[in-house]
Amino acid sequence: MFFKYEEAIIYLVFGVLTTLVNIVVFYLMDTVLGVQYLIANAVAIVLSILFAFFTNKKYVFKSTSENVQSWLKEFILFCGFRAVSGVFDMLSMWILVDFISFDTNIAKIATQFIVVVLNYFFSKFFVFKK
Repeated sequence: MFFKYEEAIIYLVFGVLTTLVNIVVFYLMDTVLGVQYLIANAVAIVLSILFAFFTNKKYVFKSTSENVQSWLKEFILFCGFRAVSGVFDMLSMWILVDFISFDTNIAKIATQFIVVVLNYFFSKFFVFKK
């Protein structure tokens, strides 16, 4: 049973870790250091994308690159699709904080539920496809 769902379970584990990287970096920059929330969010997104690429490639989708060109193709595709979910993240944060008056940290957590689903779909079907 585990092996049937192994990829999804491992993705969930690293998805949680990636989300934690994203939220913790955002919290430290926004709340602790007082960096403007959209800048803090952009930095958190970039760092979590880098963390996610390496963990997804190695542990989740077990992708091996035969050469630099194939590694670079995966990296560019991964970053490109994560940029799409990053735009959703940024727009959601802006709407939730500036127009609906959510606390920045609550808004950040709320956006992550949809971002995780989008990212799994993009990685599974477009980036690390078998």
